[in-house]
Amino acid sequence: MPLPVMAAAALAGRLLLAALFLHEAWSKLAGYSAALAYMQAFGVPGQLLPLAIALELGCGLLILCGYHTRAAALLLAGFCLATAVLFHSKFGDRNQLLHFEKDLAIAGGLLLLFAHGGGAWALDAVGLLGLRRRESAVKAGTQAAPHLLTPGP
Repeated sequence: MPLPVMAAAALAGRLLLAALFLHEAWSKLAGYSAALAYMQAFGVPGQLLPLAIALELGCGLLILCGYHTRAAALLLAGFCLATAVLFHSKFGDRNQLLHFEKDLAIAGGLLLLFAHGGGAWALDAVGLLGLRRRESAVKAGTQAAPHLLTPGP
């Protein structure tokens, strides 16, 4: 059974990652024309801006709630890798290199979230999906306790 500190750490990690993407989506919405000009300056079609906003906002909210966490994390990891390559590949500029490395690090964190899920305090861990996982674990003879089969508070 996971320790409460591990569940709390997973929740804190999800909150921090979600906050970044939700803030960036809001910033793009609030400064739409500036964001559009920035993208176009790098040769990225402006028609992709609404998609970027929707991806950051939608996946950020999913990660925040811990619902379909793995899929949202995988999509945002790809988004971070694309952002790094498209906007921060001038490695002679120390600032651009730093942004490239940060995008890679964020993608790495999102891939860990994809690999391990949202944790015990995520919507993914409750409901029918969580119940089926616990039933499977009990049938397989793992250390999951039978009392976990009933929904808790």
